[in-house]
Amino acid sequence: MLRIENIGKTYPSGAQALANLTLNVRPAEILAVVGGSGCGKSTLLRLIAGLDRPSTGRIDLDGETVTAPHPAIGIVFQEPRLLAWLSVAENIGFGIAHVPRAERAARIEAALQRIGLAGHGDRWPRELSGGQAQRVALARALVARPRVLLLDEPFSALDAFTRADLQDHLLSLWEDTRPTLVLVTHDIDEALLLADRIVVMQPHPGRIGALLDVTRERPRAPGAPDVETLKRQILNVLGPIRRQAAVPAAAE
Repeated sequence: MLRIENIGKTYPSGAQALANLTLNVRPAEILAVVGGSGCGKSTLLRLIAGLDRPSTGRIDLDGETVTAPHPAIGIVFQEPRLLAWLSVAENIGFGIAHVPRAERAARIEAALQRIGLAGHGDRWPRELSGGQAQRVALARALVARPRVLLLDEPFSALDAFTRADLQDHLLSLWEDTRPTLVLVTHDIDEALLLADRIVVMQPHPGRIGALLDVTRERPRAPGAPDVETLKRQILNVLGPIRRQAAVPAAAE
């Protein structure tokens, strides 16, 4: 279990990004974190990843305190960040060089199949579309079989059609090993489509305004009455000032 206990983060400038945040994230859960700009979503992700240290509190993974980047915690950013000098297959296998060669090759081939790039492992990152590159980034993160995968708005720079396609690919890849996913997103509809629970953040300082269960089974149809009820609850917690920041990019 990922346990976030009484986390606070204050920067040297005095800016308080997070305060008194406590949350248990269940094994194999997909947890979405939504909120307006400046409410500490990305700060929280960096703390879980071990890329930064909290000012107060602690983060534990299965009883072990996270104080630095951890091999069981992967992260996917907005940009694919593929290595230009490596092929698609080499990028996917970059983090599993320690795995025996035959198993590594099998994992890479299975990942290529999953993301629709079977037979294209020898292509270069420059030859990929934005959506294809982000698929490779997802495959690279998940092929290492992390216990926790953090996703920092991984689809926000993509068009609506590509984003929907990648959301499906993410769920398909997640089904293989079912790691815990923590997804930061500005897109409420994306959170409602993917998540088991949704954390709604409020700012100044960043804190949990609501924690909502999404009980409808996946796949979920947009516009279902219970989903729309949850969406209204999220918007009410965000408040009028923050609502526009949480509207999906496709609706802008």
